[in-house]
Amino acid sequence: MPEAHEQRDHETGFKAGPNLAMKVPAPLYAQTVAFYRDVLALRELNSDDETTAFAFGSMTLHLDCCPQMSQAELWLQVACDDSRAAAERLDGAGVRRCDGIEALPEGFDGFWISNPAGIIHLIDGAGQGRQ
Repeated sequence: MPEAHEQRDHETGFKAGPNLAMKVPAPLYAQTVAFYRDVLALRELNSDDETTAFAFGSMTLHLDCCPQMSQAELWLQVACDDSRAAAERLDGAGVRRCDGIEALPEGFDGFWISNPAGIIHLIDGAGQGRQ
């Protein structure tokens, strides 16, 4: 079974990215940061007024303070070898793009999609997501 999975990844060029982003409503942000820092004792990588990053196994968990949100959401990064080919494949599969969800940096090779359950994914064409 693992061989089929590896082959599928090779054929599509999709692989899990190194970043998870938890979008946290502003009133819950400090408590959520304290939970990961103080209760779970995860190693804090960096922090500012709007985001705090923690080592999360081989990944980085970014907690983003989002005043416009009323409940927390988890956003995932998916790296790919070719963002144009990825866009064509996803469009052909009826996957909804949602590029307006959050602005990406100028020149960023990627775009946003939503899975059928409404979970946001960053499709990252050059593995350039924030570290």
